[in-house]
Amino acid sequence: MEDPKMDLDERIQRLAAAAEPTFWGFLGCEFVSIKDDVITIALEAKQQHLNLIGIVHGGVLSSLLDNAMGIIVMTARPEDKVVTTNLNVHFVAPLKEGRLLVSAEIIHQSRKMITTQGRVTDSEGNLGTMGTGTFRVI
Repeated sequence: MEDPKMDLDERIQRLAAAAEPTFWGFLGCEFVSIKDDVITIALEAKQQHLNLIGIVHGGVLSSLLDNAMGIIVMTARPEDKVVTTNLNVHFVAPLKEGRLLVSAEIIHQSRKMITTQGRVTDSEGNLGTMGTGTFRVI
């Protein structure tokens, strides 16, 4: 159980540390900040994150959105276990090697379902990918 007195930023840092040996760490994700109920994570996109035409692979971008949206849900419901039930991704512009920033926020929640939205931008703020996710409390 999470300590309710623990600072939100500290809880997120602990989540990120616990996630390091999982797919989160394998991808290379890092926690950046949480402010005004919006979480930001980052990835330094490298050669291994690219597809054969030299842009960031759609699976990487989808995973980044799922990770960021999942973390914002876990911060809102620290006592619950949640799983992704739906992930909608829109690839609006190609993203290349370099620092990617992923922001996510909750847009609606009920007792058992939580809906989020997220965006992936390059280091200059250009939008590359956006999406929504639905999570179920199990």
